[in-house]
Amino acid sequence: MTTAEIEAGQIDIREPTAARIIRFLGRTPVYLLLTFLGLLWLVPTIGLFFTSLLEPAVIGTTGWWEIFSAPSLGTLDNYREIFDNEAITSALVTTIWVSIGSTILPIALAALAAYAFAWLEFPGRDWLFLVVVALLVVPIQMALIPIFSLYNDLGLFDTILGLILFHTAFGLPFAIFLLRNFFIGIPRDLLEAARIDGASELRIFVRLILPLGLPAIASLAIFQFLWVWNDLLVALTFARDTQPITVAIFSQLRQFSGNIEIIAPAAFVSLAIPLVVFFAFQRYFVEGLLAGSVK
Repeated sequence: MTTAEIEAGQIDIREPTAARIIRFLGRTPVYLLLTFLGLLWLVPTIGLFFTSLLEPAVIGTTGWWEIFSAPSLGTLDNYREIFDNEAITSALVTTIWVSIGSTILPIALAALAAYAFAWLEFPGRDWLFLVVVALLVVPIQMALIPIFSLYNDLGLFDTILGLILFHTAFGLPFAIFLLRNFFIGIPRDLLEAARIDGASELRIFVRLILPLGLPAIASLAIFQFLWVWNDLLVALTFARDTQPITVAIFSQLRQFSGNIEIIAPAAFVSLAIPLVVFFAFQRYFVEGLLAGSVK
């Protein structure tokens, strides 16, 4: 069987129907298991959403599943109240600013550093990269008290800038490691051809490296955005009045243990936004995870 014969249609290479049915039946248990696990993981999210729709008077006496048999139990008043709640809306805006800043800044710095580690020759490059890798294992708890004292001296405590700088510092090692492993997989011939044509290192970085590294950058943006958005420990340590949404929800739970009509919709809004970000960039997610794993 030659390629010419296949292209001419002289030989039928279509898979027999029986073989396709057998293959489908063989994969069906896996599909069913994955579907079941996916639905199982969605149950808490679905329960949170329907709980957020229940009226305060019935939340403690009725399960969220009762809304299917009695849709009249649902109301959007809870969402109207949280968006009229200045503490929640202010915390949501603060979280957006902190998350965006803590995503853009480390990615910009890490991309420059990763390009240097991957393609530029300078003294001590490999040793410096080993230091970056070593910083990956440093626990965040070790820096809380020293940085707290430093922020008090510099006036950065309880500021959006202080939160952004802290998340940037602890996000840089992983960002540099991931992007360097992706950039080093770019063919050297492309860079050499650009240099022969007279392109500067900055032009090569902007016009060649960044477009080719988009899958890894987008995947890193997902990781960093989710980590910062869901952070509670750092926000509790360095924020008092400038509270992100996680601290605002925690404060509601601590002060008003029965205030579920505010906690549930606020928690669902806090969950929904990072999910939207994840699904918007999910096609880059696997590519970024595998960045640098093969050449």
